Amino acid sequence: MTAVVCPFVWHDLITTDTAAAKAFYAQVFGWSMQAFPGENEYTVVSAGSTGVGGIMPIPAQACAQGAPACWQGYIAVPDVDIWAARIQAKGGSILQAAQDIPNVGRFAVVADLHGAVFILFKSKDEGAMPDPSQRVSGTVGWNELHAGNGLAAFDWYSELFGWSQVRDMDMGQMGVYRLFSTGGPEAAGGMMTKMPEAPSPFWAYYFNVDALDAAIDRVQTAGGKVLNGPMEVPGPMFIANCQDPQGAWFSMVAPQR
Repeated sequence: MTAVVCPFVWHDLITTDTAAAKAFYAQVFGWSMQAFPGENEYTVVSAGSTGVGGIMPIPAQACAQGAPACWQGYIAVPDVDIWAARIQAKGGSILQAAQDIPNVGRFAVVADLHGAVFILFKSKDEGAMPDPSQRVSGTVGWNELHAGNGLAAFDWYSELFGWSQVRDMDMGQMGVYRLFSTGGPEAAGGMMTKMPEAPSPFWAYYFNVDALDAAIDRVQTAGGKVLNGPMEVPGPMFIANCQDPQGAWFSMVAPQR
């Protein structure tokens, strides 16, 4: 296992209609938004003073590879090039080679051993990254992998990123749901073997909200869909799986209905 622990630090949305997506998420989560200067259309989104991530058009390379509108998670690493090479050596793949974002940092788009996509990131200013342990409304509160094989995936990520097992939950025929930590005192997410109907492995991201029913109303009023929920999960917490008007999946988690 690596001695370095690498957490999720950023999440962004690639989409077919950035203007519509910004209007939708501003209504649902109350985010503030600021255009990022540069050649690419990138909007930084924040929950109060806490950075969440960004919204941008689907990049041309991703579009050519058939990428749909989706949310992406960024894992902070000490060296993007070294970790990308390690991922490839351990059966993963590099979808977009490492490159610099001027004055921001360096990133690479990669996939794990079963094909779930995420992003490696090294910031030029470590102090500028949000604290992933915060539970601020509108920030990501849970990172969930639907893997080709949940337990094998955990071993893979643990070796690469220093993640640790918190506990396992027996879900019967659905298998084991493993909670994992990315260095903090609490679990940062969970992993499970994906359902047979899921076409491929993927990462799912849960945004914190204060109360779930009110958030669901905002999703539906703004033109989104609720695909599953509301439902209670251990904690106790309440979750709903949703889809925005451009087709990107996202989820919400709250301490109360």
